[in-house]
Amino acid sequence: MEKQQVNNDSMNMNYRTIGALFGALSALALIAPRPALAGNSKDWPTFGWNAARTGAPTAPMGVTAANVGKLHRQQVKIDGTVDASPIYLHGVRVKGKTHDVFFVTTTYGKTLAIDGDHGTVLWEYTPPAYQDIAGSEQITTATPVAGPDRQFIYAAAPDGMIRKLAVADGHVVWQTAITKLPSREKIASPLGYAKGHVIATTGGYIGDAPPYQGHVAILDAKSGKLLRVWNALCSDRHELIEPSACPESGAAIWGRAGAVVDPRTGNLFVATGNAAWDGKRYFGDAVIELNSDATRMLGNYTPQNTIELSESDEDVGSSSPVLLGHNLIAQGGKDGQIRVLDWSKMRGTTPHRGGASQHVPSPGGDDIRAAQALLQTDSATWLFAANDDGTSAWTLSDGKLHPRWHNDNAGTSPVVAGGLLFVYDPDGGLNVYDATTGRTITKLDCGSGHWNSPIVVDGRIAVTEGNANDHDTSGVLDIWRVEDSHH
Repeated sequence: MEKQQVNNDSMNMNYRTIGALFGALSALALIAPRPALAGNSKDWPTFGWNAARTGAPTAPMGVTAANVGKLHRQQVKIDGTVDASPIYLHGVRVKGKTHDVFFVTTTYGKTLAIDGDHGTVLWEYTPPAYQDIAGSEQITTATPVAGPDRQFIYAAAPDGMIRKLAVADGHVVWQTAITKLPSREKIASPLGYAKGHVIATTGGYIGDAPPYQGHVAILDAKSGKLLRVWNALCSDRHELIEPSACPESGAAIWGRAGAVVDPRTGNLFVATGNAAWDGKRYFGDAVIELNSDATRMLGNYTPQNTIELSESDEDVGSSSPVLLGHNLIAQGGKDGQIRVLDWSKMRGTTPHRGGASQHVPSPGGDDIRAAQALLQTDSATWLFAANDDGTSAWTLSDGKLHPRWHNDNAGTSPVVAGGLLFVYDPDGGLNVYDATTGRTITKLDCGSGHWNSPIVVDGRIAVTEGNANDHDTSGVLDIWRVEDSHH
């Protein structure tokens, strides 16, 4: 079940060179080769910067410890609350001119293109159902994703549709439904893009009102055709189903990173929320590996005490898997634990119940409901996590996570850039830390929110304000710039 006020993170990093991103989950691989950037090294095309959701760009982003305290903020008032992350494309053509552009999707499905230099709205798309759902509890907290051609973005709306929108003017190229019951099945997680596919997941709304099933939807990016559906419940059915047609409800896929893509293989990793688990047809409270088009399950895990966790709403589905490399996955949960999983032991369709190689207490022992950030330097692999009780950092060695620093500052999904860890405080403010020591560099002023998380790109920082559960139809995008000649 989703809480109403839940995200936390606070961190930052010093590193000399960011090398290869992170390990592929292949029995033969140690550390995966660095994935190619999508389109432009000055872009932030998806939640977490890349399809693996590391939150740690491998290119310089122009914000450093030397200049972060000198940035100027612009507050851009927008026509909706964005309880998610922006994305960004550098130097794209919009309305016949070249712009650096932030794209956001509001809780009621409006998608906006906002000029990075001036904060002006270049175009705004409003879904036809907007008037019927605005102000209601039927919302989305999904982040859009840009295609590698940089000419189109893909956005979700509470009407259950995924839409392909032209960067040039926001017109709809195609729209495809990924649920037959949008009033029950919520698109909460960010959209993904890999191998010509748009990847979307579904969950439920606050209260877990049945019927709904968490599922992974794979769409053809060119045509919009719904190619495949993997249902976490009634998983022997491979199409979009009426939720009431399955005997079980739940298994939400709503982690803030959504579906995580292995950059080496293209395989997908998701975590599901509380629901029935039998290791055959029902996969509630589980970590799942699917092949790139979701036609086959390649691996699975559920905790030994999955029944108790599901009954007490302390499942592992509140965050998304983190691919640590060396066949290891970190999976946070609502029980205040981060499990380290040796995925070489979890492969195949045989049910794998229990067998985590390590249990690490989350910050303050509280539940984890945000994405984690993963950084590889020349000398270490770092994991950062935050919740309402604080922010923590670990390094990976000998197959285990070892604590490095901790503070009591709450935060949401962190990102790492320029040696700094950026963590939005849902009570207001953006904490900036030295990533390897946890030393506070500064705290940038901004308003309160919920799932909101920053991006750091092209000499700019951007984060939204506001909480989707307030059901507002207005909001704020904060933009800080290294050079601010316009404001």
